[in-house]
Amino acid sequence: MLKNATLFNLTNYKDLNWKTVFVVLFLIAFFIRFPFFFRDYIDRDESTFIIMAQSWINGHLPYTQLWDLKPPITFLFFATVISVFGKSFIAIRLAGVFLVAITALFTYGIGTKITSKKVSFWCAIFCVLFQSMFGSLQGVMSEHICTMFFAAGVYLLFAKQNQGWYFITGILFGLSVMSKLNMAYPLLALGIYFLWKAVHEKQFWYSFQRLFVMGIGFVCLIISTAIPYYLQNEITTWWQSIFEAPLAYSGSKQHSVVKTLPVVFVILGLLYAGFASKVIDFKSKQLQLLTVITIGILLSFMQAGKVNGHYLIQLYPFILVPAGMAISKLPSIKKKYTVIVIFLLVFLPVEAYLEYGNIVSNKMKKGTFFNGEGIDVPRYIVDNEIETKNIFFTEYHIGYWVLDETPPTKAATHPSSITRDELFPFMKNPRQTGIEELRYILEVVQPKTVITRKGKKIFDKKLEEFNSYIDGYLEKNYALVKTIDRGLIYQRLE
Repeated sequence: MLKNATLFNLTNYKDLNWKTVFVVLFLIAFFIRFPFFFRDYIDRDESTFIIMAQSWINGHLPYTQLWDLKPPITFLFFATVISVFGKSFIAIRLAGVFLVAITALFTYGIGTKITSKKVSFWCAIFCVLFQSMFGSLQGVMSEHICTMFFAAGVYLLFAKQNQGWYFITGILFGLSVMSKLNMAYPLLALGIYFLWKAVHEKQFWYSFQRLFVMGIGFVCLIISTAIPYYLQNEITTWWQSIFEAPLAYSGSKQHSVVKTLPVVFVILGLLYAGFASKVIDFKSKQLQLLTVITIGILLSFMQAGKVNGHYLIQLYPFILVPAGMAISKLPSIKKKYTVIVIFLLVFLPVEAYLEYGNIVSNKMKKGTFFNGEGIDVPRYIVDNEIETKNIFFTEYHIGYWVLDETPPTKAATHPSSITRDELFPFMKNPRQTGIEELRYILEVVQPKTVITRKGKKIFDKKLEEFNSYIDGYLEKNYALVKTIDRGLIYQRLE
């Protein structure tokens, strides 16, 4: 596809086209992420999205049977994959490969509107790498979904100039916000930027039209998510779960803004240094726009009071292009150091290499590539005909999906939600506190089987009341019947 070229020696970048770039990006993403196709779960949030999606497929709108603190488009993405391909870890993780590759492709497209294809191509490659390495990024996260939609919208802002495309851009931004609500921050920053440019450049009417059409697309998307709830007389559930609950949650958190400042200062400092040294052209409208988006995302981090590794996914398409432009102006690497650079690039996805070894080892020991307690524990339960009535997973809760079961209550959909008292009013939950909910599950629902994790407190270490109660209750009323790796299977005493 590339004439006389290899990945590390592309001599004819001008011949690059979108199809070729996508194929390269997809193959890199697939290679890095493939060994994680067989893992039970990579992040607890991903497991929750799958369970919520399955509930939707079974006929229950999100937040009605089960409940989680994410907007509905995230669940719709998973529900679509499961509806088409069935209950398949491979299909879900392959969908993640497409998300990463498409986001990187739009990063390439954004770059081509500002800089060379060569710089854009390598920015796209690093976008794949950074979205797929370290921590929980090999799973399919809500950040992967919302960032793809937002990057596509930004590309259209750069590439298309008629009102029809502005409407589509608004829809894409709506999909992004309805995948992860904090993307409202960069969207608001964009709106303020456009208004400022309108006043500064005396093109208010043109900019107003542009914003108005995008706004219509955005509002249409938001309304479309409300229609199913309206038809089922659940519109208050839609409003409270999507908008009121996140505000209550963010207002109750104890995370400090100070914790986010190192990341914020580093990124803003690098941008300022680039503009001040004129390595990055501050007069470029496209670069101004990317900077505004970056600031908006950083503000959302500060509001959250923390920066998890998967949060950074939202930044990569917008910071890699100016970073790549700045790096491209540095002196060229001497040929004798090229081998070192290639070695570092090849060595970078070391987690993938380790996981390849893990699945081969698991195949040799257990006869299957699929691994993890979230798979092994349910398999043992089925093979030994252990009672699953009202089964309660305090860990490895992807097991509900594997066993075709549901959590015992709404609050137990994500195990940590049990401890979030501030969210209970929005779940329409009869219990008002987490400890009351936990007592209800164990003393009233009385699950026959409880799954916990060896060597780890069931709830956060700071929640002594929760841990003390459940530890004592399990000791008195349950017997440990099997340990599978770190998974502990308890059965209720008669």
